[in-house]
Amino acid sequence: QVQFVESGGGLVQPGGSLRLSCLASGFTFTNTVMSWYRQAPGKERELVAIINSSGGTTDYKPSVKGRFTISRVNSRNALYLQMNNLKPDDTAVYHCKAQGYPEWGQGTQVTVSS
Repeated sequence: QVQFVESGGGLVQPGGSLRLSCLASGFTFTNTVMSWYRQAPGKERELVAIINSSGGTTDYKPSVKGRFTISRVNSRNALYLQMNNLKPDDTAVYHCKAQGYPEWGQGTQVTVSS
């Protein structure tokens, strides 16, 4: 059974930082491309960042490039998203996702507000 447990969200002021974590299970994490998505209230879910199976290749939504960093530790089945210089538009529920699997976790809420 594929499962994701996301954590690390919270309330932060504009310009602040958060580090999101995702622990995955139920599939071969080491061989799987992983992504972070987010969904803001009233908006569709969108891709934020993606990382290949080895961690050597990453890509980002243009609005977060230079501020967010996606990474993974395959020995821990763990995916991370370091978010710096956060903006109010980054407010959303953030989810991790495994390519080729339909399942989603419960997500973690990020709120950027003064």
